[in-house]
Amino acid sequence: MRTRILGRTGLNVGEIGFGAWGIGKTMWVGAEDDVSVRALQAARDAGVNFFDTALAYGMGHSERLIRSAFARSPEVFIASKIPPKNFVWPAQQGTPLREVFPGDYVLACVDETLRNLGREQVDLYQFHVWLDAWIAQDEWHRTVEAMRSSGKVRCVGISINDHDPANALQALGTGKIDTVQVIYNLFDQSPEDELLPYCREHGIGVIVRVPFDEGSLTGRVRPDTAFPAGDFRNDYFAGDRKREVWERVRKIAEDASFPVERMAELALRFCLSHPAVSTVIPGMRSREHVAANVASAEAGALPPDLLQSMRRHRWVRSYY
Repeated sequence: MRTRILGRTGLNVGEIGFGAWGIGKTMWVGAEDDVSVRALQAARDAGVNFFDTALAYGMGHSERLIRSAFARSPEVFIASKIPPKNFVWPAQQGTPLREVFPGDYVLACVDETLRNLGREQVDLYQFHVWLDAWIAQDEWHRTVEAMRSSGKVRCVGISINDHDPANALQALGTGKIDTVQVIYNLFDQSPEDELLPYCREHGIGVIVRVPFDEGSLTGRVRPDTAFPAGDFRNDYFAGDRKREVWERVRKIAEDASFPVERMAELALRFCLSHPAVSTVIPGMRSREHVAANVASAEAGALPPDLLQSMRRHRWVRSYY
């Protein structure tokens, strides 16, 4: 697998990373631990070396599965996230820092994540929600400094609120943040406006999440698609949304002269076509998912004319 440098962290990461939300089981229905562990191991065998999880994914379950998969394979980079103390996603305007990321709570989360991972240091620890207003608080600056000086956190990042890519620009200006994780896909191209150019200029690593728009950009979400009971996609694609995304996906496929069955490849290659992007982390819950995503990346960036034609399919909205 081709690799890219994750901004100023210096970490050499695969173009495709492993998004480990689904294997945590909460909100995504159907994951089985033995299948998940085999998927993690298959990803490493295929050249994937960057695994993104969070303390909130199954209340540590995803982190513990990563530990079990790589107990004898330390040559992987692991990113995790600090859940907001009030457990509100996304962060609501006006919420005080003390309700979300008080310093003592953040440092306690570091220790819990390390116990789950069975490691002495996490390569990247990210704030799982964000408000740029928090950088005015001295406590936030002290917390980041404490994370680094502890030796338990190698790099610090922000997972930006859904569909709000400019929200982290002030934080990036402090010089204290090494990476951002952001929604960027064929529909939501808004990070290209400000965030991605800024990151490229200032050496900030960019981790792209939700490249498939929770499945719609794989071409597998159709008007008659049924999700298991309890799966969050029943809400995400509620009402007439399945028909709405299916019609748009068909137009993209037609415009690109791509069969709908290969939409996932087109979606990943679109993300990887931007030079600011370091890695893309689709969710993977099986070896088949791993093989398909790695093969898609091997096809490389989209040709310039095709990439330009995809601009007309920009569609920024939030189903969350």
